[in-house]
Amino acid sequence: MFKPNSFEYALNADTGVATITLNRPERLNALTFEVYDELRRAFYALHDEENVRVVIITGTGRGFCTGGDVEDIIGRLFERDMRGLLEFTRMTCDLILAIRRCRKPVLGALNGTVAGAGAVIATACDMRIGAESAKIAYLFTRVGLSGADMGAAWMLPRIIGMAKASELLMTGDFISAKEAHRIGLYNRLVPDGEALDAATELAEKLARGPSFALEITKDSLNREASMDLAGALEAEAQIQASLMLHPDFRESFDAFVEKRDPNFL
Repeated sequence: MFKPNSFEYALNADTGVATITLNRPERLNALTFEVYDELRRAFYALHDEENVRVVIITGTGRGFCTGGDVEDIIGRLFERDMRGLLEFTRMTCDLILAIRRCRKPVLGALNGTVAGAGAVIATACDMRIGAESAKIAYLFTRVGLSGADMGAAWMLPRIIGMAKASELLMTGDFISAKEAHRIGLYNRLVPDGEALDAATELAEKLARGPSFALEITKDSLNREASMDLAGALEAEAQIQASLMLHPDFRESFDAFVEKRDPNFL
């Protein structure tokens, strides 16, 4: 497994739940060049990690992640030419691709403020559990940049609809965790201090499930976004027929007949 230097990584070998913890609480877990790079490498590595069934990403302190560090990234970007800037923006986009392509479910445990690139990282997760203090904003237009950053304009409308996504990406305004939950951006809302526990409980439930079926479900959600209905239906028909030959399908039937919990691969 890839061993990072810029954040914490832990794996519960009993449950198969891996937890990535951003750990710069004095900076509200703002990102550096190193954190961006190591995060994308970690998610690519987790894709093939056999002992990992579900991944959680969270932060320490009052913030989940407030985006690029003003001193360590933003200020230094003014030193780069177009080629250097494009190298950076492509790296940030590659992090999002790594999260979306990771075959394991990825849960965001949003322990506090979520902003800028941190908001897009949270958006890239398959599900988000927000603490009551986890206000969120896509801040890019407020600093003169496009709200369409790191895939936000592709992902966000698919989660909350075009109109609300347009508002959030164009204004850059914060919304409360309660509002984020109301519009469907957060799957669940929990009291402060309980986001990681709630995410871990959900992760352990998923980890007990059929990992291959979950992988195929995530892959289908990614692929079918660019398909027409007929193409999506045919893809699902073929995929489902294939999964009916997988041992987990038989195991679910046997467990039902024997009145026990299934033991999925």
